[in-house]
Amino acid sequence: MEIDSSIVFLFDVDGTLTKPRQRITENMEKFLLMLKSRVTVGLVGGSDVVKIAEQMGGMDVISKFPYVFAENGLVAYKNGELVWKESIVNYMGEEKLQTFINYCLNYMSKITLPYKRGNFIEFRNGLVNVCPVGRSCSQLEREQFSEYDKEHKIREKFVEALKKEFPDLGLFFSIGGQISFDCFPIGWDKTYCLRLLEQEGYKTIHFFGDKTSEGGNDFEIYSDPRTIGHSVSNPDDTCEQVSKLLQHQQ
Repeated sequence: MEIDSSIVFLFDVDGTLTKPRQRITENMEKFLLMLKSRVTVGLVGGSDVVKIAEQMGGMDVISKFPYVFAENGLVAYKNGELVWKESIVNYMGEEKLQTFINYCLNYMSKITLPYKRGNFIEFRNGLVNVCPVGRSCSQLEREQFSEYDKEHKIREKFVEALKKEFPDLGLFFSIGGQISFDCFPIGWDKTYCLRLLEQEGYKTIHFFGDKTSEGGNDFEIYSDPRTIGHSVSNPDDTCEQVSKLLQHQQ
């Protein structure tokens, strides 16, 4: 069957194609390979390309799929080649960036949690990722913090404090996944990747994501008028919704 070059299916990674921070299953890999014989497939994640590759089975992910957008599209690959890269340092400048990071570290030093691990601040090309529990926590600790956060609103309160402290930096704060939140310039959310897809001439962009409620890191692209948004609850739900969509298109 010939690929419909006017349509692209764009997927969030974490929680949509894989369970949170887990590796893609063999069945999902087969499903995506089947899908890319029908339509153009792209991935867009808030994580850097190394973390996306860990979850998607290796660095060959950038050549397996026509488009891989890491860090919300601030680092973009097309057919295995790096075609775009932007930096938050260029946007903020070193002095403002350090002031922001120092405030985050000081705020976290005053939070008491059931436990803390390491890697509280992760600097990426397009954003700063802040993790109160520490990204080096175990999978069990990750899940336990997620439940604790739902009750005590640790990340939500942190974001409100940052908005109050830095009202003029032009930053947006997005709570995604289970343990952290992203800080990036307004407009540098996942909609950033749409500019390349528009340039490529795609007429229909279907987006699938699990954090589609307001405040989630899929909300902006899910609700963008340039996309047809699909809210999913887990990888199995993703497969089910995609399969139904393909049936309707036949």
